[in-house]
Amino acid sequence: MRALPPTFGDVLELHVTLRDINPPVWRALRVPAELSLAGLHEVLQIAFGWQNSHLHEFVVGDIPFGMHEAEDERLTVDERAAPLGAVARAGCELLYRYDFGDDWEHDVRIDRIDSGGVATICCIGGARTCPPEDCGGPPGYEHLLEVLADAKHEEHADMKQWAPRGFDAERFDLAAVNKKLAALSKRLARRQGK
Repeated sequence: MRALPPTFGDVLELHVTLRDINPPVWRALRVPAELSLAGLHEVLQIAFGWQNSHLHEFVVGDIPFGMHEAEDERLTVDERAAPLGAVARAGCELLYRYDFGDDWEHDVRIDRIDSGGVATICCIGGARTCPPEDCGGPPGYEHLLEVLADAKHEEHADMKQWAPRGFDAERFDLAAVNKKLAALSKRLARRQGK
């Protein structure tokens, strides 16, 4: 593990936890230091199973990084121009916020930095599936789980029909996530001309 700031060619090991959900929904990921925060957004969408249908941002310290839009009233740094290795150090945490309505907040902790290594993005662990999109944030998700667990609840039939087909809050398919991340790694490499 490196004690120095990451450099291009290094691999960062991340531990990402969705806030305010118990038991926790989390992923452990390995990503190249040169991956931009925009690329990390794509990784997190796949790793957690989100549908990429809402706005997002990263906050590092007090600095917001996001999709830079000319008409954006908030001052944000363009996430496409911010490599993860340039803003992160081992042991630091950043915030990833997805869907400003439901306000899903993820703690992203940099657990370790390895010199060199395979630059392919991969998930090395995780637990539980992420909540369905647009379920109302952590309180709405808690209510959804409560209703789905009680077949006699007056909302059970409606919620079961609304929830994604085969929804199982305890399921996590590491192989399926890694298959999608491998395809993303290839797309990102093509974009960078590698």
